[in-house]
Amino acid sequence: MAPDLLDVDLVVIGAGPGGEKGAAQAAYAGKRVALIERSPKPGGAAVNSGTIPTKALRETALYFSGLKQRGLYGVDYHVKADITLPEFMFRERLVVEAQWAQISENLDKHGITRLQGTARFVGPGLVEVRRYGEEPRRVRAPNVLIATGARPHRPSQVPFDDEVIVDADTILQLTRIPRRLIVVAGEPTGIELAAIFAALGSKVTIVSRDARLVPALDAEVSEVLRAEMTRRLGVSAMLDVEVTSVERAGDIALVHLADGSVVHGECLLWCGRRTGNSDTLQLEAVGVAPDAHGFIAVDEHFRTAVPGVYAAGDITGFPAAAATAMEQGRIAMCHAFGLAYKQRLATALPSVLWTIPEVAMVGETEETLRSRDRAYETGKAYFSRNARGQILGDDGFVKLLFDPDSQRLLGASLVGEGACELIHVASTAMSFDGTLDTFIQGVYAYPTLAEAYKYAAYDGLQRLARRISRRSGLSRQTPS
Repeated sequence: MAPDLLDVDLVVIGAGPGGEKGAAQAAYAGKRVALIERSPKPGGAAVNSGTIPTKALRETALYFSGLKQRGLYGVDYHVKADITLPEFMFRERLVVEAQWAQISENLDKHGITRLQGTARFVGPGLVEVRRYGEEPRRVRAPNVLIATGARPHRPSQVPFDDEVIVDADTILQLTRIPRRLIVVAGEPTGIELAAIFAALGSKVTIVSRDARLVPALDAEVSEVLRAEMTRRLGVSAMLDVEVTSVERAGDIALVHLADGSVVHGECLLWCGRRTGNSDTLQLEAVGVAPDAHGFIAVDEHFRTAVPGVYAAGDITGFPAAAATAMEQGRIAMCHAFGLAYKQRLATALPSVLWTIPEVAMVGETEETLRSRDRAYETGKAYFSRNARGQILGDDGFVKLLFDPDSQRLLGASLVGEGACELIHVASTAMSFDGTLDTFIQGVYAYPTLAEAYKYAAYDGLQRLARRISRRSGLSRQTPS
């Protein structure tokens, strides 16, 4: 007996951020859409195991540890020693359930057909959906959007057991907060989790082969982050070291380093690269070939090498961010159906780390500019000299990089309270080729941290004036 066949205009595989928004974009334009998700609930890793759970846990940790209050009131708080991780996850459950309801409402509102099960290609434009205990179904469509995301890579030499040795997806399933946590960090998520568990009371040691805590960050910002995590959270960072092996000895994880030393803890979080979720899709049936890490190559419209087959989100690799995935899904479907709405991805993509303190960046860093021998100047404003920063007891800063001739903004890096929100001021300015004058002419409410942008721009002008003065002997001054 042949499987049931459903004919639609678009079939989307994966109900994470990219899949949901891509499906909604097509349905909004009147297209018949079927969305396949293997999990019982929508949202992908962003809602169910990654972005939302970890950020909700971070806010809970900040509240119960009193870290936000210490600078303001000088009171020392400690997390109760016998509190369990599930107790901390109560708020996370509420947020996740709210996201489930919100996503489901969006899909239903757009009339999207939802199918639960594991999807695989059985031919061009033909996808089969299998679910335990049920007969397979098939969906046929001229356009397919693959948005299956990615998962933590598990090297064969690491003996994962999800109790003592865990990855970024399974660490939140622990029943207790480890007293000593080792984080082998190869990606920013590991640094975020290190900060969260340190705030929960774990003694955290970060082990990384990189010379800096987060190499993609501006070097100055990376060093400030390392120093602040050490000072405020007691985190120990072992950088520029090589892990030779990992083992479990009873209830202890042991990490052996190339210099012969051994680091031990009650729990080891291995946080290396990620692997694209393409292995069960049977992509060879349509001629799409993922790379060695399971990722699918796409062009600027998020088309694969096969006509009618698109991919969006983490399955395409870098930058692997939920916000970017949403835009990729929308752009892909605008191209697939000829919609004059979104044609290309923004060039200024903000990158945020929900560490303690928060860190965010957009565009260039000093290191990337120097590597290309590109001329630039900087402007900086410290929150310690900002009224709102003084109220909060925050000593972060805003750092701007700009072209010395046109004064066009090239990049921005922030560290401190609200950095993950404030970065959008810089990314919006960059999207419209903003200059230092964008900030100087703008009006920022007082007292706010955002006001630091104006004074970072003034600082940049003053640095530029000193550069011109040294070169020509002229004396120039700028407002303060």
